[in-house]
Amino acid sequence: MSLVSNLFLLFVAVSVLVYYIVPHKFQWLVLLCFSYIYYLAGGVRYVGFILFSTLVTWGIALAVEKAEAGGSHKSARNFLVLGLILNFGMLGVIKYTNFMIENLNALFHMNLRGMEILLPLGISFYTFQSSGYLLDVYWKRCEAEKNPVKYALFVSFFPQILQGPIGRYSRLAHQLYEPHKFEGKNITRGFERILWGFFKKMIIADNCAMAVNEIWGSYQYQSGFTLLLGGLLFTFQIYGDFSGYSDIAIGCARLFGIDLMKNFNYPYFSRDISEFWRRWHISLSTWFRDYIYIPLGGSRCKKTKIIRNTFIIFIISGLWHGANWTFILWGIYHALLFMPLLLLNKNRRYTKNVIAEGKLLPSFKEAVQMFSTFFLVLIGWIIFRSNDIGEASDYLARLFSPSLFEVSFPHGKRALIYCLVLLIIEWMQREKEHALQINKEIKSPVVRWGIYYILIFIIVFLQGTPADFIYFQF
Repeated sequence: MSLVSNLFLLFVAVSVLVYYIVPHKFQWLVLLCFSYIYYLAGGVRYVGFILFSTLVTWGIALAVEKAEAGGSHKSARNFLVLGLILNFGMLGVIKYTNFMIENLNALFHMNLRGMEILLPLGISFYTFQSSGYLLDVYWKRCEAEKNPVKYALFVSFFPQILQGPIGRYSRLAHQLYEPHKFEGKNITRGFERILWGFFKKMIIADNCAMAVNEIWGSYQYQSGFTLLLGGLLFTFQIYGDFSGYSDIAIGCARLFGIDLMKNFNYPYFSRDISEFWRRWHISLSTWFRDYIYIPLGGSRCKKTKIIRNTFIIFIISGLWHGANWTFILWGIYHALLFMPLLLLNKNRRYTKNVIAEGKLLPSFKEAVQMFSTFFLVLIGWIIFRSNDIGEASDYLARLFSPSLFEVSFPHGKRALIYCLVLLIIEWMQREKEHALQINKEIKSPVVRWGIYYILIFIIVFLQGTPADFIYFQF
């Protein structure tokens, strides 16, 4: 069931209606039922995997808590290790078995056959979410949930199940289980966020995707300028695609009175690569920080270990995206970009949420910083988009050729205009939670709904060819 479809809108409308009609004490059960209906719509064969992850982490979290209460820290640690092995083991076998077979064949000239393995919907996301819960129980950041049915809702909550944001139990659980009264402001805020997500996915991402696919499909015959254009459009495609999903997920949750964490914070306005990663896929970046980087020693250790920890995080981040050397190279690339900032102790220069706060335009220095950071990120996305390292290398070599200066726009003119409009709107609204947050500034409901209807008209009549969400494959 695509998030950008009439069927999904109907599904959400019915679920919200039932949610507020039933007695408050049954609201969480309504969410659980609709979450599993939604997941089942993606394929009955996937349900066994999410049930396995749910039951394993629920049961082992209870065992960890009981062992700690009994004073046996060693038993608690053993249970934790078992839970993580089972959870990540399932993910590893499913996602990386064929990758390992392919590399063994290439390395040792073997002829091992690959396996037909299902990739369950959202497995990377709910594996990280449930594993984070298990670690939080072990570190006593939260108590283990005694009710397995309630815990199942935490793992399967339908707005975020396929692409996040990756939730934390301490932040999300009480919102899922506590009753919520119908409030008009939640409906308005949710509707705005969903509408903006639809715009980013259907107008930005899908229109960019058409041109990107054309350019990549025949990149060997394109000029360097066209290849740069392909990289630029993919940079906006993946942003519109992934942040668009996050907006839809956050907006849907808001309809139920539930507040999911912000997952994107205008990342293409970042002034260095460190700031970019504080603004891009925030739920995953903070997951890596809290559950891997800090336990490894974080930044409170020798510089050599800080560098090691940084590379570990980015290589794991690359692997998380899929079984391909391009993802690993993409992770290493970003780790290398981090090195000058780490070595000069400038990796936390820009921690303010708003860039050029209260100003219409950035300073010249800020503009140069944003442009250079954006260009470095663009190069990384070319590596990410390529099918293999050879293609990435060839694509970049052809891009940085004399034909880079042969300016022409054979592809994606309309998509470029949409991207420019997106940049202008997001820059003007960068101090807001999202770009369509206008309910406070525009008091007149007539004007506000006029803007909504214009945006709906644009989405309906200017949308690109529908494409799957990129992160569904991860």
